[in-house]
Amino acid sequence: MTDKRVTPEQTEPEKSGQVADAVKGNWVDHRAPAWTRPYLRLSRADRPVGTWLLLIPCWWGALLASAEAGALSLKAVWIIIGCAMGAWLMRGAGCTWNDITDRDFDDKVERTKSRPIPSGQVTVKQAATWMVLQSLIAFVILLTFGKLAIILGVASLLPVAIYPFAKRFTWWPQVFLGIAFNWGALLAYAAVAGTLTTAPVFLYLAGIAWTIFYDTIYAHQDKEDDALIGVKSTARRFGDETPRWLKRFLVITVILMAAGIIEALADRSVLALVVALGAPWAMGLHMTWQMTKLDTEDPDGCLRLFRANRDTGLLAALFLAIAIFL
Repeated sequence: MTDKRVTPEQTEPEKSGQVADAVKGNWVDHRAPAWTRPYLRLSRADRPVGTWLLLIPCWWGALLASAEAGALSLKAVWIIIGCAMGAWLMRGAGCTWNDITDRDFDDKVERTKSRPIPSGQVTVKQAATWMVLQSLIAFVILLTFGKLAIILGVASLLPVAIYPFAKRFTWWPQVFLGIAFNWGALLAYAAVAGTLTTAPVFLYLAGIAWTIFYDTIYAHQDKEDDALIGVKSTARRFGDETPRWLKRFLVITVILMAAGIIEALADRSVLALVVALGAPWAMGLHMTWQMTKLDTEDPDGCLRLFRANRDTGLLAALFLAIAIFL
């Protein structure tokens, strides 16, 4: 008879319900009430970088509109705060939707089989109820943002709904993720300015290029499992050419963000414009640093670099914030 005993280290995640790629020592696994943990894990509250990556383009949009106006209004302050709450909720709702649609794939991938649905912590019905609840609360916040922002917020549900299926029909699911994850750049700009111009569109497109950059790095963690189950990604599409492709998206990110800033701040002071242009250059330098550390055959290293993109985006937000007051 085969001995099926495993070590305590192997059984601990299964016993605790902890997700394999959760941040070590996270508050969900150690401090949240036990009954809430499966739902918070569905929302990726134990893996907060995704919330940051959804929130940061929102802050870019709000800060660019404020820099263009040369003032940080109370309305803009509320948009910045409201976006933080909305990003947490909508990232949670989107991830819950993703887990519902991917439940038949997740139990076949080592990194994802510990997620709440494939591991049996919650049922699909419970997950769907949690998704709706998060969406409704986020919608209440959106109602305070103004008519154009509300329309954009409702429209964002389409790319969010499509994204989980993209890896089934295209080698470029990261593009669909970028479309969904950076929508906040348009929404927050519109909420502050009351209108849309081509400047936030450039910002939005820069965000999409950035998303392809960081999510390709992320996808290299699962490329072997993805190949076995037939899931597509830019990591599999680029293969050994990944560094070359990432350099291209790095350059595209910098150029598009710079274009949006130049258009928005053309009538502001030279100092404000120069400081704001520090945003794309700081991002470019941080992304270049990531390239020097990249080893696509090191899953743990890829995860660390993916998480480092929170700082990449916040650097850009910092320069945009400073430019408001110049």
